[in-house]
Formats: sequence, structure tokens, C-alpha cells
Amino acid sequence: MRGSLTRALTGALGLIAAAAGQVATAVPVAADSVVVGGRQVQISDAPWVVALSSRDRFGGTRAGQFCGGVVVAPTKVLTAAHCLGREVLGGEPWEVRDFVVIAGRAALRGQGGQEVRISDTWVNPDYDPTTNSGDLAVLTLRSPLPQSYVIGVAPAGDAAYAPGTAADVYGWGDTTGNGTYASTLRTARVQVLPDSACERAYPGGFGVPYRSDTMLCAGDPQGGRDACQGDSGGPLVAKGLLVGLVSWGSGCGQAENPGVYTRVSAVLPTRF
Repeated sequence: MRGSLTRALTGALGLIAAAAGQVATAVPVAADSVVVGGRQVQISDAPWVVALSSRDRFGGTRAGQFCGGVVVAPTKVLTAAHCLGREVLGGEPWEVRDFVVIAGRAALRGQGGQEVRISDTWVNPDYDPTTNSGDLAVLTLRSPLPQSYVIGVAPAGDAAYAPGTAADVYGWGDTTGNGTYASTLRTARVQVLPDSACERAYPGGFGVPYRSDTMLCAGDPQGGRDACQGDSGGPLVAKGLLVGLVSWGSGCGQAENPGVYTRVSAVLPTRF
């Protein structure tokens, strides 16, 4: 997922292996993706996008980036629950001594921005790692980010969730689907798709079924633009509001296999 419960985790394991000078094999678990068919974007145009980082775990080549996140309050960052799994971090989040959020920086190894330590983590108790349903976690930062970094969350029923709505996905992930990771923030224009598109692509059977109650379907009907490995936890934004988090999918940029996102309005707790 990213690729079908493989995209997210496979990307993270690839970064771990690269840091160790090894070759990673694909592991069919959660979604870890990068923006395919997109373009570079300035952080001033999307200040809410942040990178999750641990140089100890993932090496310094990409400043330790392994997943994305989005700022929804000065001290709160949303990301995918699978990004905090033991398979990715090698332990519990609080055991990763240099776990930080990189904010205000488009180029991972560039200047500017800030790296903020995490004081607490909350993983959705209804998250199911076997299906990726409810794939959301909240990070609490030790020090607040500027209010200007915060993006609003679209409430349930908002027009931003309507099929056909243009949306933008952001991340530092794989730009080709072949392990070519971005060092600078990228974005791709996709569109919110009807649930039926993902229900057809992911009916279950031998794979993982799409669940419209906790998931959101988005992509390019013609293919070629999508999230991919390394993008997991990053935001999907429509009409200026957060609607989804990169969660999983099969392959990257394939018209018949759209991206599956966490439906934030359905999973985010009312108080966090």
C-alpha cells in the first residue's frame, strides 16, 4: 500500500536500508509514498507541510525524513498512524531519541525553518494496521509553531470532499515509483474521486478493501499523478482545507489504482 499497504512501509524500509548501505526488499504492509508527476513548491506556499525525521534511524542524506505531516494547531501535527509503527521506527516513538518535525523548510538539507522535538504522540485507538482503516496519529510539539503554519480541517459534508474537486497532495517521497526520492518539497494536482473508484480498485478479496467511512479516494483519472513511497502522512488539500492524509495504494500514478487517503473529518478526535 502506497503500494497496497506496501507503499508507506516499503519506502521507509528503503530509507533504512539506504542508511545502512543495504538493498531493501518490498514488504507488503502500510503506505509510505512520494509525489509522482508533480512539481517543486516553495514552503511559503504550503507552510502547513512538515517532515517527520530521525537521522539516527534513516540517515542524514535526506535529513532523516521518513514521512510527512500537517500542522493543524501551533503544537499539533497530524500524520499517518502507520508512520509511528515499530516496523518503521524500530521501537516506540518515545524511544527514538532524535525524533523531530522539520517545519518551514522545503529543501530537507537546506537552511531556515526549525526542527521541533515531540513531547507526546496519540495514535487513533481504532486504527487497524491490517486494513489501514483509521490511519491517523497526532503529534504534540514541545514548542509552538507560528499560527501562520496552521491549516484548517474540512468538516464532514464540506464541498471540499465532493467528487471532482481539485486537490493537491504534498510530500518528499518517490517521484517516479522507482525509488527516486525528492530532496525538496513537491506537490501534485489530483482530484477527489467517487468512492466507487476505489471500491472497484480495492474490493478486498486477497487484498485490502477500501472503506468509505474512514478513507478518501483521490487521484488522476488518466494516471501519472499521485502520492508514492515516502509521502505517507502528508496532506491532501482541497479548497484551502485539509481533507486527507496519504495512507495507502497500489503502485504510484496508475489510473486504475487511485491513492487512498485517511478521511480526516471522520477520524480526527473532536478534541486533540
